[in-house]
Amino acid sequence: MNKINTLFAQRGDKKLLSLYFCAGCPTLDSTADVILTMQRRGIAMVEVGIPFSDPLADGPVIQSAATQALKNGMSVQLLFEQLKTIKDQVTIPIVLMGYLNPILHYGIEAFCQSCVEAGVSGAIIPDLPFDDYLHTVKPIADRYDLRIIMLITPETSDERIRFIDDHTDGFIYMVSSASITGTQQAFNEQKQAYFRRINAMQLRNPRMIGFGISNAQTLQAAQDNAAGAIIGSKFVTLLNDTRGDADAALDRLFEALNS
Repeated sequence: MNKINTLFAQRGDKKLLSLYFCAGCPTLDSTADVILTMQRRGIAMVEVGIPFSDPLADGPVIQSAATQALKNGMSVQLLFEQLKTIKDQVTIPIVLMGYLNPILHYGIEAFCQSCVEAGVSGAIIPDLPFDDYLHTVKPIADRYDLRIIMLITPETSDERIRFIDDHTDGFIYMVSSASITGTQQAFNEQKQAYFRRINAMQLRNPRMIGFGISNAQTLQAAQDNAAGAIIGSKFVTLLNDTRGDADAALDRLFEALNS
């Protein structure tokens, strides 16, 4: 069974925490160490960003990380090579998050095959049109047992959400707001109403809430309304502040999430 499906099937009542970081930042060779450290520290799932020069959905923190990673020499091919070195040590799901352009350049079939060879369980492609996913990407990904994770936002219609739920597997990435990534101090009533609306739909797929989670209040709100939370910008900032020391970055993150 795909590791993503196994994770959600076996979680019980446990609320999951997934972290995002950008491959190749702050240093080119830190990817494997960050993933193994996350696993050792109890992170349930890891999202590894593929750096791209025009990350439309990302705020300044992740944009800066992508720019630094590209300057360091990170590429899709190198990322797969790095992941292969730890494939046999990683038991938690790894999900790649990247934009369509570099994936198309690599080749959809080659990308899916390389994911399997590197121990990757899924991919998030924010700018992948759903029709292209359904008719072009999904048939290939299914052959490799790779989960393509789709995003929904507060502006996504109920009809569209149900269509996504019917045609995807793994989990749904529930974006907390229709904006770029970045930290927030709290989720306002509008966002809370969005969470309640999606809860009432009783979707087939589990959901993970991301964008804006950086403290105890936003973490609690996300975990109360989904299977778990995804943290990106906050962890990327801490990883940079600690010069790539993942243990130190996680110490600071857990402190922030408990205060």
